[in-house]
Amino acid sequence: MDFITVLDKIDSFVWGPPLLVLLMGTGFYLTIRLGVLQVFKLPKALKLIFKAENAGSGDVTSFAALCTALAATIGTGNIVGVATAIKAGGPGALFWMCLAGFFGMATKYSEGVLAIKYRKTDDNGEIAGGPMHYITMGMGEKFKPLAIFFAASGVLVATMGMGTFTQVNSITSSINSSFGVDPRVTSVVLAIFVAVIIFNGLESISNVSTKVVPFMAIIYIIICSIVLIANADKIPATFALILKDAFSPTAATGGFLGATISMAIRNGVARGMFSNESGLGSAPIAAAAAKTHWPAEQGLISMTGTFIDTIIICNLTGLSLIITGVWSSDTAGAVMTQQAFGSVFSLGPVLLTISLALFAFTTILGWNYYGERCFEYLFGVKQIKSYRVFYVLMVLLGGFLKLDVVWLLADIFNALMAIPNLIALLVLSPIIISETNKYFEHINAPERKIGNN
Repeated sequence: MDFITVLDKIDSFVWGPPLLVLLMGTGFYLTIRLGVLQVFKLPKALKLIFKAENAGSGDVTSFAALCTALAATIGTGNIVGVATAIKAGGPGALFWMCLAGFFGMATKYSEGVLAIKYRKTDDNGEIAGGPMHYITMGMGEKFKPLAIFFAASGVLVATMGMGTFTQVNSITSSINSSFGVDPRVTSVVLAIFVAVIIFNGLESISNVSTKVVPFMAIIYIIICSIVLIANADKIPATFALILKDAFSPTAATGGFLGATISMAIRNGVARGMFSNESGLGSAPIAAAAAKTHWPAEQGLISMTGTFIDTIIICNLTGLSLIITGVWSSDTAGAVMTQQAFGSVFSLGPVLLTISLALFAFTTILGWNYYGERCFEYLFGVKQIKSYRVFYVLMVLLGGFLKLDVVWLLADIFNALMAIPNLIALLVLSPIIISETNKYFEHINAPERKIGNN
């Protein structure tokens, strides 16, 4: 039995029914308890992105915290991850990905609430927060082993999974395909840029994120929209195929592996979480640094991250792949998405390569911060520089690994990271509800001054 086969068996085990039920079940439970907040409070959340008070303690603005989180989430998962999910699970995987994203909005909201509710200042005077802190501060010190397990898993995801290998591998392979640049050269250049930014700390990361993330997201949305407009006559049939395949026990059509419903669900949910990270516990690490007084306010802002990432960007990618028919071709990953874009306009593959490079680069930066906070929790602030050096080395190695190994490792580490966080969200759900009620009572109070929305 070779290494890849072993990893595949481990991946199938950790992403089995128990974790899928825990992940979707937690999102469903929080959706009900919060009164379908992701629908009724979405306009308020979108408004807060630009009009949050930023009046509380913290290291960066709420918008910068959101951009840092989006920098980590909007990455190869939106391009390669979606393509991988549809390739393995069929068009129906997109339905399950979107459903996971819908429930994930409630999960992401809850993570943002707890991030602000349970945060502290570390020995360097910087804000420290995230699941490892709300587990110990909210659930009690007796649950510290669970917090340690989360932090250790977070370091693994950052250094050997979602933060480095998957992103670098996607960048190097895409640039090599489009421009013929040696992956080793690309890896070295990436490592240098990453080192320059991350050694200047969170402010440097957030400054880059606030400039690059909105720009790249808008450009990518425009590109996908052009593809869909060019194939507008196929949109009804595409939606029908997605819905049919989501509940079909066999593959719909084409040169395709014969996915079952379980494969569609597993790939849709797993890749959906890989992309939007709802339930993973990563985003609250960035959210904790936001300058805000109200936990629920940051929860709403955090929730928009999943909406933008999955409901908008992943959905557009998936529809582009399906409507152009490339999902059933012999290609995979970023090359499949390049084909979809190339079928409409000649510059499509080049624009996708640029988008992918920017997406993945900012994801590397965001995940460095997540891993750093987890590493600091385990070993203290004095070891942060050692972590940064190791992280840069992992970026350097990312372009030398096979794609299948990279994604299997990322999937496994993601599952290990999600389990303790989901448990904490369920246990601390009464706190989430309480903080939500307090915030909306505050903003709806008759005596509240105009301008404090």
